[in-house]
Amino acid sequence: MILHSEHLTIKPLVKEDIASLLALEVNNREFFKAFAGTRNEFFYTYEGQAERVHRFLESSEQDTSYCFLIFLKDTDTVIGEVILSEVVRGNLQSGWIGYFLDQTYNGKGYMSEAVKVIVQHAFSELGLHRIEAGVMPHNIGSIKVLLKAGFTKEGIARKNVKIDGVWQDHMTLAIIEEDLQK
Repeated sequence: MILHSEHLTIKPLVKEDIASLLALEVNNREFFKAFAGTRNEFFYTYEGQAERVHRFLESSEQDTSYCFLIFLKDTDTVIGEVILSEVVRGNLQSGWIGYFLDQTYNGKGYMSEAVKVIVQHAFSELGLHRIEAGVMPHNIGSIKVLLKAGFTKEGIARKNVKIDGVWQDHMTLAIIEEDLQK
């Protein structure tokens, strides 16, 4: 299943994407550091990314997490990733969304476009009812991405994620399926 938008092609992660995912992570190591949990040196190796891809594929089969890679239309270059994680079924039908975009492509609207596509897919194809996101309050760009996609600010989760060795507050934003119909 391949998803398309005006400027992007978005594909589920497959084993053949290991080298592309490694390049994205290595090329943006310092940039992503400000927004991600601590990553060891193994993470930045082919074997580390192969293990990561294997875990993503297993969790996708178990319907608990999905990783999508973002490509500029008609190219083979991975410019980012969107992850739906913590998928819970039953009475919740919910998950969390997270994303990273190559620093070179920031500020061009690509992530807003990708998040909208993944949210639509999560509601229409995966059957989710609610998607949440956590963003550090000073990460204005990421908050704008979510607001453009229809998310609503819900509150602050105090010191809930360790980023680069420091516990950080995160603003919680969410969207429910009915929000897309408005």
